[in-house]
Amino acid sequence: MKFFYKLEQKYGKYAVHNLMYYIIGMYVIGFFMLSLAPGFYIRYLALDAEAILHGQIWRIVTFMIYPPGGSMNIFLCLISLYLYYMLGVTLERVWGAFRFNVYFFMGVIGHVATAIIIYLVFGQKVYLTTEYLNYSLFFAFAATFPNLEFLLLFAIPIKAKWLAVFDGIYFLYSFIVGGLSMKITIVMSLLNFILFFFMTRDLNRFNPREIKRKREFHKQIKIKPQGGTHHRCAVCGRTEKDDPELEFRYCSKCEGNYEYCSEHLYTHKHVTGNSNVSGE
Repeated sequence: MKFFYKLEQKYGKYAVHNLMYYIIGMYVIGFFMLSLAPGFYIRYLALDAEAILHGQIWRIVTFMIYPPGGSMNIFLCLISLYLYYMLGVTLERVWGAFRFNVYFFMGVIGHVATAIIIYLVFGQKVYLTTEYLNYSLFFAFAATFPNLEFLLLFAIPIKAKWLAVFDGIYFLYSFIVGGLSMKITIVMSLLNFILFFFMTRDLNRFNPREIKRKREFHKQIKIKPQGGTHHRCAVCGRTEKDDPELEFRYCSKCEGNYEYCSEHLYTHKHVTGNSNVSGE
């Protein structure tokens, strides 16, 4: 979406790099706080819409210190922290800092909006933690790396896309059987996943396989002077002057005017997105 790309060009320099370092640091603080003084989080830091509307604005940020799994034992906490650290860092490297920032903070805004809407409309308090925020992070990872395998129970290999499907079924069930406030919570809390991928529908160009394929394509390309020729193979660089009997065709699957000789017409790597033949 051009609007999003313009935002990145204009505000990308303000993105927080290595965002997950700070998030994991907040989770560590939250773990020890919940372990030593569990009541302090609820009283002063949790996402309480009523308190926020009465001036306790800091809760918009401080609710995020709630670690994955809450105050479970430290071994499980460390595993969860490593998992979400790995997910976040990998997404930032593939997407770029700006896109990852937008995705994460859209989730935070969705959580805050959910709590306030439910309080104002239904008069109910929902103390949202970072549970849905972490789920949305995993959904984004699974959408970007669908075939990456995790070891379930440290022994059973299962692809990320299937784990995401299982989580999706769980949310769908909760959405069906839950009340209206639960439906709003699920939709709003995961809205960043829906909106972000709608806004950046060409994220396939950030897919690791797509990146690797484009790099391999560029390695095949050899730049030679045009020399007034009419045809030129984008892979080997041969023209009709090299072989008058050589036939050239344009590839319908490549984006742009890329012409190939008969030898490379069916063996070249297809070009999509912003790929070009200028070399690196």
